Amino acid sequence: MSASGCARLLSRLRYRGSVAVRSLRGGGPSRAAPPRATAFSCSAASSDGGGAGARAPDTSLFVPLPVSPLPPGPEGDVGAELTRPLNKSEALKILNKFYKRKEIQRLGAENGLDARLFHQAFISFRKYIMESGSLSPDVHIILNDICCGAGHVDDLFPFFMRHAKQIFPMLECMDDLRKISDLRLPPNWYPDARAIQRKIVFHAGPTNSGKTYHAIQRYLAAKSGVYCGPLKLLAHEIFQKSNDAKVPCDLVTGEERVCVDAEGRQAAHVACTIEMCSVTTPYEVAVIDEIQMIKDPSRGWAWTRALLGLCAEEIHVCGEAAAINLVTELMYTTGEEVEVRNYKRLTPIKVLDEALESLDKLQPGDCIVCFSKNDIYSVSRQIEARGLECAVIYGSLPPGTKLMQAKKFNDSDDPCKIMVATDAIGMGLNLSIKRIIFNSLIKPTVNEKGEKEMDTITTSQALQISGRAGRFSTVFKEGEVTTMHRDDLALLKEILNKSVDPIVTAGLHPTAEQIEMFAYHLPDATLSNLIDIFVSLSQVDGLYFVCNVDDFKFLADMIQHIPLNLRARYVFCTAPINKKQPYVCTSLLKFARQFSRNEPLTFDWLCRHINWPLTPPRNIKDLVHLEAVHDVLDLYLWLSYRFMDMFPDAALVRDIQKELDDIIQIGVLNITRLIRVSEATSGAVSVPDDFPLQRACVSDGMLNAEDLPEAERESFPNDSKARGHRRTRGSKVIGSRPVEGHLDPPARVQGALAARLIRQGLLTQDMLKELESEWLAHRNGETAAQNAGPNKYKGKKRK
Repeated sequence: MSASGCARLLSRLRYRGSVAVRSLRGGGPSRAAPPRATAFSCSAASSDGGGAGARAPDTSLFVPLPVSPLPPGPEGDVGAELTRPLNKSEALKILNKFYKRKEIQRLGAENGLDARLFHQAFISFRKYIMESGSLSPDVHIILNDICCGAGHVDDLFPFFMRHAKQIFPMLECMDDLRKISDLRLPPNWYPDARAIQRKIVFHAGPTNSGKTYHAIQRYLAAKSGVYCGPLKLLAHEIFQKSNDAKVPCDLVTGEERVCVDAEGRQAAHVACTIEMCSVTTPYEVAVIDEIQMIKDPSRGWAWTRALLGLCAEEIHVCGEAAAINLVTELMYTTGEEVEVRNYKRLTPIKVLDEALESLDKLQPGDCIVCFSKNDIYSVSRQIEARGLECAVIYGSLPPGTKLMQAKKFNDSDDPCKIMVATDAIGMGLNLSIKRIIFNSLIKPTVNEKGEKEMDTITTSQALQISGRAGRFSTVFKEGEVTTMHRDDLALLKEILNKSVDPIVTAGLHPTAEQIEMFAYHLPDATLSNLIDIFVSLSQVDGLYFVCNVDDFKFLADMIQHIPLNLRARYVFCTAPINKKQPYVCTSLLKFARQFSRNEPLTFDWLCRHINWPLTPPRNIKDLVHLEAVHDVLDLYLWLSYRFMDMFPDAALVRDIQKELDDIIQIGVLNITRLIRVSEATSGAVSVPDDFPLQRACVSDGMLNAEDLPEAERESFPNDSKARGHRRTRGSKVIGSRPVEGHLDPPARVQGALAARLIRQGLLTQDMLKELESEWLAHRNGETAAQNAGPNKYKGKKRK
């Protein structure tokens, strides 16, 4: 380069730097500026992106990207050739002086760098300057001029900002990010729904008031309709009712699609879980059940989406009256009016003046409500020790097992007349309960921040659970409610006498499309970090809140190291699994890894993963594991509807899931036996190989001492005669017959397996009766042989 050319380049570089600094200081317009050095003020965001009142982002979520120092260039150090080699010791002093300048810190704040980001950006900038083998000519010349006294330390600012935006790219596009995360007008997300004038009918009332019944009658009478429920069990129930009423209805849940038409054509009616409802398909009538769940910190967004987005001429909303005002306000923003129909409870319910205090006072139709599995196990064990059978229902049980336990409890011919359950009975199960007994009023909950808390149940929860007693169309026309402990009774009355707090906000959740737009602007950010920044920048009005995304972020962090495209990664992170189940989380990780290799997850691969075939549980730990395996199969089916090519064997998986459901049912029928053996072995929960786990052998609901190996009999405090006597007395207490002499194998055997064999034509009712007769004869023969004592073998020998 000629001397005159070098001089011109040098002059131009110095001019650019000085003018850019004057522009950032407000000293007049700049005709040229270093690349990416345009000033941005967080407080001066455009009106479309949030306005001057937009809250500042949480900069702790801004993860700096690494910028490596430059090695020596192949053409040498151009800056040194134009001026002189840089004195790094002098440069370090200049940089530290730059950092301490209040004017520079103020300029940084105006350009989006709060104290935290300013410090991180400076540390990175200083490292970049000091460790680079050669700097870009403009930076080298400015630094050299400052060292020589020919420039001002503030002249570094444009180059510092250029570096800051390299490590914090969100500074460059904050306006766009604010626009994408603006959640203030959710009704506008659903143009199809806004294109029609919908009629909104709110059916408000307590449990057992008939509100959902009236909505469903309108749904069945319509030419087309969609039912949106919170649970698979409720969707199944409406699916069954609709088809029984000769109204063809399909079923859609996250894990299942059932089309009633033999040729696969969609029916005009569909029953679905609320997350699966279509907001583009037109219907005459839509039913949204349990609308109060619009406030749920994790799932509330699904109710908001259905309420605002369903394309139906009539929307029938069912739920607590506490949601009326919120629904009315939400519909005001869409220009739609709400008609409210109030209902009263069909049967009376009474809060008793005495607590139960002792399980000896249990009566037929009692349901003890616990809020933890440990309490379920403990109470079940104590009930069984009194010679009573009990049905057990808790949240992690498969739907088929819950239904089987409910059927067992409701069956008037079954000796099981007591239920122990969690608040899972609050929705989706029709139970013939006379009295609800709260074992405790303390329930673990997750707050808006995702933190676990132990708190007293709310009035809404207490009413929902209590309302299961004395339901219309059951044998108990009046319901009763009490507590197990005397100290809790006054608190329960206080809770039930309170009015339910009105619901004031509806949940929202970022969509895959919004996250993809974020990723376009921040391509190097992790999915978890994208979600964090989105929530931090999101703006909602007073009617909405952003749902808790902790579970999503947990899964996003777990699979971050697996190479997946953003849409697939997002889908995996929305999988409905319980992050507290390590086996299920590990399975999701393996699924994602196999998926990333573009290797289909075949039936054989899955069977190897879960060690299929499985056997009945030998202890409580085994039962919990089987429940987790069932959830893994649910996860496979859920993914199979989103990635059909990669999860190709849904039909085979559904078949083994039904078999697993039968195995879990066996475990639940024997749950008190497993608990007793667990206690007998002081926590080494092992069950002998010959442990009787067949369904037909659980008639008495107990494990007699003679059923155990000799070594384990000593651990039982009473002999078999005493235990047998107590069992008979307990059976009389609940109004059922003594177990001996009355075994009811049909009620035991006719579970999901028998029903399926009959449906498949492999078993007929006559064959079932014949099997029943053979089983009774065999059982009676065994009893007679036991009564005959040791001589029975001699007698047979003589014959």
